[in-house]
Amino acid sequence: MKISRIARIGAIGAVAALALAGCAANEGGTGSTDEPTSNTSAVSGSLVGAGASSQQVAIQAWTAEFQKTNPDAQVEYDPQGSGGGRESFQQGAVNFAGSDRAFKTDEISAGGFGACVDGSDIIEIPAYISPIAIVFSLDGVDELNLAPETIASIFAGKITNWNDPAIAKDNPDAKLPDLAITPVHRSDKSGTTGNFTDYLAQTAGDVWTAGSVEEWPADLAGESAEKTSGVANAVKGGQGLIGYIDSSQAADFSAVNVKVGDKFVPHSAEGAAATLDASKIEEGRTDGDLAFAIDRTTTADGAYPVLLVSYLIGCAEYEDENVAALTKAFFTTAISAEGQDAAATNAGSAPISDDLRTQAQAAIDLIK
Repeated sequence: MKISRIARIGAIGAVAALALAGCAANEGGTGSTDEPTSNTSAVSGSLVGAGASSQQVAIQAWTAEFQKTNPDAQVEYDPQGSGGGRESFQQGAVNFAGSDRAFKTDEISAGGFGACVDGSDIIEIPAYISPIAIVFSLDGVDELNLAPETIASIFAGKITNWNDPAIAKDNPDAKLPDLAITPVHRSDKSGTTGNFTDYLAQTAGDVWTAGSVEEWPADLAGESAEKTSGVANAVKGGQGLIGYIDSSQAADFSAVNVKVGDKFVPHSAEGAAATLDASKIEEGRTDGDLAFAIDRTTTADGAYPVLLVSYLIGCAEYEDENVAALTKAFFTTAISAEGQDAAATNAGSAPISDDLRTQAQAAIDLIK
């Protein structure tokens, strides 16, 4: 059993190392400083993770910070998607997962976390908070104001043309073409999709009736693409397309301002943070499980409710003490002020608050 688990980790680690190396070459350096960030004793060895592609840039930034004080440690991460990451963690194929949603309480109760000692709790840390940008491609249109019901109608296939009266009403100065709308969604099981559809369900449930789902409903029209980069490339590749991507990859796109109360709010790290501040940790969670119930109906000033809270997920107890030490040290770096600033600089995420950092560190300290 342990031999096969190690073999799986080695296989994923080889792929992940290549993925991170290629991404680092494409994305550029992390831009972090040379100052060390941790007072903990140095650890060594290889830590293997997999999961949310939204976290990819942040993981690179955290790894750079982590290796300043842990030069003999390596972090390998395969951005295969949130669903794949959680499944790999459950199978014991990786040491930790990155996921744009926490495990549900019934999934935790069912057990079967192969990376952990039998009966161990899991640790879920909200380490990456980011807006989800709704991006589109229309020549001559740099931004659009859209109400939740309009966004839901577009992705539900009920509004099919860019000059629809519902779009024109909130954009009187925009030159909207007589052109078909092509929604683009994720083809893989995606936490970003789960957060986006959760926004649609909470704010326009009478229009979007599919609920909060990580897999796009098969009966809805549109194009599909794998991972965040796939959706971005699809939208960029034509005219009349609209999709949803992590804000870290939306710099070169036209984007939607979302109606919140009586204002239209652009995607921003500050807006995502304001929404999280209006939300609470779910009831029924253990001390180490900081899963948020996001209030996407908030009308708090400046709040941008289309966001994802992405989690680092590990075991409260590992079979291998060195893996436990590596995980604890890496998670601590990720939530540190330096780690959060590095992610904000490179990925455009919203740094967690000091209060949340204190809660997260208490959860990380449970790892053994």
